[in-house]
Amino acid sequence: MRWVRRKIVDPLKTQLTQGVSPSRLAAALALGAVVGVFPVLGTTTLLSALAAAALRLNQPAIQVANYVAYPLQLALYLPLFRAGAALFGGPPVTFTLSQVQAELAADVGDTVVRYAGANLRAAGAWALAAPLACAVLFLALRALLSRLPLPGRRPDERDS
Repeated sequence: MRWVRRKIVDPLKTQLTQGVSPSRLAAALALGAVVGVFPVLGTTTLLSALAAAALRLNQPAIQVANYVAYPLQLALYLPLFRAGAALFGGPPVTFTLSQVQAELAADVGDTVVRYAGANLRAAGAWALAAPLACAVLFLALRALLSRLPLPGRRPDERDS
């Protein structure tokens, strides 16, 4: 619990006290987490940075959420590939994550070409689920963050 406070809660409080509103921080965290599970390995840091820049969101917060979501990205990798195949009529996914990792280590280019269609369908499945996931996370995080005690803000004062 002390690690969670030191690594997650305290940095978020610091961001809040540096002029980042709970709503803006919640948006950065929600978007970072959702982009963090995008089913194209190795792209989420850049995608998160681009999203934060385009939407003028807090870069450190979006990257923290992106990195925290990494285990979830791995956990959702194959389910998103299967969902993409089911939704868009592709062949069923027959590979394992360890198989793909070994193939990537052997030849990145060949592996990318081999799985391009399946990856595109997985990205499509992610794109269908992402807006709802982002909205739910945003609302939950905004409610949580707006309750944190902040210097210079009365306890009954709400984020606009």
